[in-house]
Amino acid sequence: MKKILSTKRETAAAFLKKVAKEFGFNSNGFSVYLNRNKTGEILSQNKTLSLLKIKHGDMLFLFPSGSSGSPGEVMDTATPHSSSSLPSVQEDEIDQYLAKQDGKIYRNRDPQQICPNYLNHLDPPVKHMSFHAYLRKLTGGADKGKFAALENISCKIKSGCEGHPPWPEGICTKCQPSAITLNRQKYRHVDNIMFENHTIADRFLDFWRKTGSQRMGYLYGRYTEHKDIPLGIRAEVAAIYEPPQNATQNSLELLEDPKAAAVDEIAAKLGLCKVGWIFSDLLSEDTRIGTVRYTRNKDSYYMSAEECITAGYFQNQHSNPCRLSRDGHFGSKFVTVLATGGPDNQVHFEGYQVSNQCMALVRDECLLPCKDAPELGYAKESSPEQYVPDVFFKDKDKFGNDVTFLARPLPVEYLIIDITTTFPKDPQYTFSSSQRFPIENRDILGETQDFHSLATYLSQCTSTVFLDIVSDFHLLLFLVTNEVMPLRDSIGLLLDAVKTSNEDLAQTWKKSEQWATIEQLCSTVGGQPSSSLGYGAMGGPSVPASSSAMWSCLHCTFMNQPGTEHCEMCSLPRS
Repeated sequence: MKKILSTKRETAAAFLKKVAKEFGFNSNGFSVYLNRNKTGEILSQNKTLSLLKIKHGDMLFLFPSGSSGSPGEVMDTATPHSSSSLPSVQEDEIDQYLAKQDGKIYRNRDPQQICPNYLNHLDPPVKHMSFHAYLRKLTGGADKGKFAALENISCKIKSGCEGHPPWPEGICTKCQPSAITLNRQKYRHVDNIMFENHTIADRFLDFWRKTGSQRMGYLYGRYTEHKDIPLGIRAEVAAIYEPPQNATQNSLELLEDPKAAAVDEIAAKLGLCKVGWIFSDLLSEDTRIGTVRYTRNKDSYYMSAEECITAGYFQNQHSNPCRLSRDGHFGSKFVTVLATGGPDNQVHFEGYQVSNQCMALVRDECLLPCKDAPELGYAKESSPEQYVPDVFFKDKDKFGNDVTFLARPLPVEYLIIDITTTFPKDPQYTFSSSQRFPIENRDILGETQDFHSLATYLSQCTSTVFLDIVSDFHLLLFLVTNEVMPLRDSIGLLLDAVKTSNEDLAQTWKKSEQWATIEQLCSTVGGQPSSSLGYGAMGGPSVPASSSAMWSCLHCTFMNQPGTEHCEMCSLPRS
């Protein structure tokens, strides 16, 4: 089935040429009929389609020359797409894996529990089916999904309409985008978010504990099968990268990150990808004891419209490759995690995504936040610069009747999809280092990534296993992105060692010239010979720095002349 775009004034000859091009036939290799029983053949002549009484949406039937005319050899001019028109897409590994699974639920027969209620009987209950379960439902039936396809929503005027002047002078039903009625999405692309261990989250929260300012970071990890939900996907978080940002107690501003591409490249070599983002919204009653007060009115709103718009922006940046979409992508697996206070005065991690409808509204710049009501969004009105389709949502009025409202304003609860966020009972560690190398972009705390901090980090490491020492995400980022001696082109072997937990590969890289140079730099900055650092070949403890070497102040990092016991810059003692 294929759709042939034509006009009523087009001749039959021109129309048949389009058919031949679309199906890849030569001009004599097929015949087109008005009826399935091979009557009413359209011959190559100069009559227009209107004279032949062929109108928009008609179904015509094509039979290759010499064929028996099987029912499968049919062309439908009313069908907008078919499986043959879908592009070849390289889906994510987890999607390829789940597509091969049978998706069956193996359990004992229970006459009281029917299949549609299975998710509701889980503990805790699951409100959304997994995306792959939704695909199985979509592609089921007699045709096995042969003609199933997923359509991305568009809020923009279709280009190329020549029957009228461009907007705002003219618009027609062909180029005008359809109105949108918001529905709560029944499926979700990710079914669970799991941090490998509590340390990852605690280190992220340390910034707020020390400054009182909010913080955001990108979640790096992997997508795996969530075995508790049929055909479910879990986003496992192995590390958090904190980009450059300006933050206060009530705001966050992201800055341009010159290292963004390098971070993604390193993560890919470690077998990781960017699976989401996290931000804090915390307020402490007493910073001395760190008591967290619940900062959001649970009876008012769950997420703000501005946060939903930001989540939609990120999800559009990380769209989900999908073979059933003509665009090659559909939805997103990019998740959002909010660290906020709970009613029990403890920090809670709440996970969510926004719906595909919200992604479309954000992508086409149709959704705005309400300044005075954080829980409400606002669908823009059309202007001479932009046409915006009408956006509606359904709710109950004071009499309990279903009423359709214009989304001005709009409760963002229609856009949100909850995702359970968990920590495993048995902690997992992609990065096994027991020491903590400083996190990037925390200069405001005095925590800097430089060779002095590297020397301090290495001297504190007690492990004799080199792989455990270098298995730290932030340390690897520093080795690759530092300005003194970046190892971007020569660290591949070490990244492979960390990815595969192979100590032999790590030892091989340790013998390289690059690591010897790093040891020398640490020795110079830290005032210690390389053999005395805690990461030396014998694994012995570090020794006091030589009094004849320059030394770095532990408080302000100023390099002081040998023989002095107080810092020339801050006047604090050397030790």
